[in-house]
Amino acid sequence: MAEPILRLSGLTKRFGAFTAVREIDLDVEEGEFFTIVGPSGSGKSTLVRMLAGLEEPSGGEILLRGKRINNMPANRRPTCMVFQSLALFPHRSVGQNIEFPLKMRGVAREARRERAMDLLRLLRLPESYYGKNVTQCSGGERQRVALARAFAYDPEILFFDEPLSAIDYKLRKTLEKELKDIHKETGKTFMYITHSLEEAMVMSDRIGVMRAGKLVQVGTPEDIYTRPRDKFVSEFMGEVNVIDVRRGVNGRASGVGIPGDFLLRDVPAGFENGHLVVRPEFLRFIEAPGDAENHLRGQLYNEYVLGSRIQYQVRVGERVFIVERLRQQAFRGALDEEVLIGWDAKDSILVTD
Repeated sequence: MAEPILRLSGLTKRFGAFTAVREIDLDVEEGEFFTIVGPSGSGKSTLVRMLAGLEEPSGGEILLRGKRINNMPANRRPTCMVFQSLALFPHRSVGQNIEFPLKMRGVAREARRERAMDLLRLLRLPESYYGKNVTQCSGGERQRVALARAFAYDPEILFFDEPLSAIDYKLRKTLEKELKDIHKETGKTFMYITHSLEEAMVMSDRIGVMRAGKLVQVGTPEDIYTRPRDKFVSEFMGEVNVIDVRRGVNGRASGVGIPGDFLLRDVPAGFENGHLVVRPEFLRFIEAPGDAENHLRGQLYNEYVLGSRIQYQVRVGERVFIVERLRQQAFRGALDEEVLIGWDAKDSILVTD
């Protein structure tokens, strides 16, 4: 098996008595699009700053192609960071911004211009933008200029620290797809930091979920979405219905605070208490209790049209459950009427914390 381009072993960062990053072990493969997600304060930005050479680790190792780079200055690492602020030079043209790293390396003027024009084409910017002042570019265009400048370094790994968080929704969705296309076209290794589940799911080969300075789960988007390791990951990776349960008999568990005796799958040995997680798309309206392996009775409280999808809120006692259907499969029910919702054991996940 090929050696990973980046290996983290016990990587730790402390600020005084506070530990921001705790003993991270991780391998990133060459050419991979790896995304770190987590809530504010989880340590993801501190982690990427250590990898880029902007913070020095308190412990552990960073290995790039097997070479320890813990104390290597940022300007000597074959890596580049794209910041949320972009850090473009406002008094310079688009071309001058892109060429800056090449100029610092002593590359001749004509070679710099040729490379800048290649990068303009790669980032889908008109060649006429070469002489345009960067302050005259839109937000999305400035993002592309910042990416072009990063590629001018010809880095082995590109680090991104929430570069799309300040952009409006429509443009952000466009740039997500373009970033994924650029990753494929260049074959570079991308390591991306975000708090956005949507960004991570759209772009990534693998996702690492951080909480309180630790990587709590690493896997493909499909793995993490369908097989979360704990309640935190299941809730962080999108809207879910969670039922607290305790051990029953014959593969079943009783709801806590909700009437019901639920059929489970993959019950771990020694299980006593936990949480049953059901994604909204796996809940369905049923005619009779026997139409699903598990069911709940409640009142249809509200509905929300979300483009091609519709979300329904169903009140069960003091709890609200979310059912999601495609718009062409809309449920024809009146608000406040009694309804049955159900799901099968294979469509639920049991987590134990």
